[in-house]
Amino acid sequence: MKTSSRRITTMLGSGVFLTVLASSAFAGCGDWTQFQGPFQMAQPSTLLNALAVVRPNARGADGGQSSPSIVGMWKIQFISQGNSAHNPAIPDGALLDFGYNQIHSDGTELLNSGAHSPNTQNFCMGVWGQTGFLGYEVNHFALGYNAITEALVNYINIREQITLSPSGDSFTGTFTIDVYDTSENHVDHIAGDITATRVTVDSTVF
Repeated sequence: MKTSSRRITTMLGSGVFLTVLASSAFAGCGDWTQFQGPFQMAQPSTLLNALAVVRPNARGADGGQSSPSIVGMWKIQFISQGNSAHNPAIPDGALLDFGYNQIHSDGTELLNSGAHSPNTQNFCMGVWGQTGFLGYEVNHFALGYNAITEALVNYINIREQITLSPSGDSFTGTFTIDVYDTSENHVDHIAGDITATRVTVDSTVF
């Protein structure tokens, strides 16, 4: 379900498996215009863990309330799907990004991207809104900088359609990423799938 009047911006971050990317001076948060293979594929076990229903006694951010909530901290992955025509071609299942995502009760969110260097920008922010009982829409914005000159080079828009699990401990969905230069020219488009698991007081790094 999608409501055009309600949009969400969330930034993905999760996963331990990093895409092997060539170094680039132009690789801000959400920007894959300069990335090259070989790509490391997301592991099936990681995908299954994100989709799994967490044990009933797992402690979540809501302290055990009955209705699931998207609010909290998440480990998130962005996984390529349908980008074979991209230049360079990106295979289905390649891990594009990972990190930690915080979704706040005031309708804002923050992402710490693990696949981007801080000197090109690895933090992004956005807004989110609910579209159904377990459905959410995210509208996320990022900036990309030249690592050498420190000049702004890209504006990035990430949109997500996600579904929270009935347990409230994971979510899955789809995303699109559109990249623009500072003259407002559309220079890149990426799409794929999202998986995320909730971070709790019992969570570990791996």
